[in-house]
Amino acid sequence: MRVATYASHSALQILRGAKQEGFETIAFGKARVRLLYTKYFPVADYFIEGAYPEEELLELDAVIVPTGSFVAHLGVELVEKMRVPYYGNKEVLKWESDRSLERRWLEKAGLRLPKVYEDPDDIDGPVIVKPFGAGGGRGYFLAKNSGDFWRKAERLGVRDKEDLDRVQIQEYVVGVPVYPHYFYSKLNRELELMSVDRRYESNADAIGRIPAKEQLGLELETNYTVVGNIPIVLRESLLMDVIEAGERVVKAAEELMGGLWGPFCLEGVFTEDMEFVVFEISARIVAGTNPFVNGSPYSWLRYDYPVSTGRRIAMELRGALEEDRLGEILT
Repeated sequence: MRVATYASHSALQILRGAKQEGFETIAFGKARVRLLYTKYFPVADYFIEGAYPEEELLELDAVIVPTGSFVAHLGVELVEKMRVPYYGNKEVLKWESDRSLERRWLEKAGLRLPKVYEDPDDIDGPVIVKPFGAGGGRGYFLAKNSGDFWRKAERLGVRDKEDLDRVQIQEYVVGVPVYPHYFYSKLNRELELMSVDRRYESNADAIGRIPAKEQLGLELETNYTVVGNIPIVLRESLLMDVIEAGERVVKAAEELMGGLWGPFCLEGVFTEDMEFVVFEISARIVAGTNPFVNGSPYSWLRYDYPVSTGRRIAMELRGALEEDRLGEILT
């Protein structure tokens, strides 16, 4: 068995973790990035050009570990039909990629969520507008009222109410962005808090360096395209809030879609009242785990050696292989 993933997003970490656990590794993707994974950071034993080279992967006895951008690159339909064994529950994909189903899931988990506006005419406070699909924050914008929404939405091709199925309009909750990363083991039925990050976003994080009167003069439009990730260590008194939120999400997934296992992330903010408000879930490894290739403060508290989220996935695969339980975690 070899560990394979699409050459993007968090592939370096996934493949490095697999090698640490003794697996041979495969990266597949665009020809331009071959040297990234084979020369500059030699984590791939094999590199195959192509979006999804199914026959080659089957011949190499590959198991695919999806990255956070996996569905964005390949599409839900292709992933659901692929014959190469896949680590995780494919049923989760449609729940994660459909914002209505995602909200139903998070509501069932009993999490505090932002208000969602179905009609822009009902906007009665600041909102953040998000296009559907994983785009790393690309296309997000803020609006203060209905008129502001329609003016800015046009750049996304949203010109009338018939186009509203392209976006979700969420209440903008003021707070500190926090992205806790979890791992749920189906083998031992335990949740682990792996690490926490915040995103470094363009141009949202750049605008703050410009004085307010100059911002007004420049008429800048804020966007939230992610360019990197910054590690966070939470106040210890907040840890149970994020751990309990993760536990409730896993429990709700068992009832709705047959379970969630492996890495996932709850994306949210802590308000001034120390309330954890969750606005979405990423049900695979997220790029925010990349600063922790050598482990995080939380993984070091649990393990006495470096464990990244990528390595934790490989540890689960190794355990399932040795216990003859791969059928429980591959779909």
